Amino acid sequence: MRIASLVVLCLALAVIPAVAQQTLYQNGSLNGTVDAWTINFGYTVSDTFALTAASTVQDFHFYVWEFPGDTVLTVDWQITSAEFGGTTYGSGTASVADGFVSVNQYGYDIDKIDVTGLNVALAAGTYWLNLDNAVSAQGNPVYWDENSGPSAASESALGTIPSEAFYITGTSSGGGGQTPEPSSIMLLGSGLLGLAGLLRRKLF
Repeated sequence: MRIASLVVLCLALAVIPAVAQQTLYQNGSLNGTVDAWTINFGYTVSDTFALTAASTVQDFHFYVWEFPGDTVLTVDWQITSAEFGGTTYGSGTASVADGFVSVNQYGYDIDKIDVTGLNVALAAGTYWLNLDNAVSAQGNPVYWDENSGPSAASESALGTIPSEAFYITGTSSGGGGQTPEPSSIMLLGSGLLGLAGLLRRKLF
């Protein structure tokens, strides 16, 4: 029993904390009924987001209007220090997950677009998320839903516009995303201790 207890104690010292994802920035909810802005055919839409602590952006999610039955396949994205430019902290062409939400009063499909697998480390501060060159299965325009959230926003042809529906997820050094969890080896050690106790009761 003493040896088993010592083993479990050593394993407890090796517990590995798991880091849980959290919402780093939320620009309000989907609207889907007022207006939307083209993010392909040469147009770029740029929205600000603010981080309160050093963070790693892992995913972002946004809502679009699409022609009936169409789906988004890819979108170009950039995280920058200014609208449409400045310092680029991360960029790419993302293959997206497109999930149908509803049909609005104008007959457009409203879909949620998930961009995952990013790894963009950022200090606390304000940044711009730029979206453009979206490609749909049917080659139609793709429109980023306007929800007039707290972000500042710009469209490359018109300048300042109301902001769009999106949120950003990842991990933060601020502590909200730290979730200590026992590693599998710790769980194994606990099981061995329980087994040892059971055998002791049976033998004596």
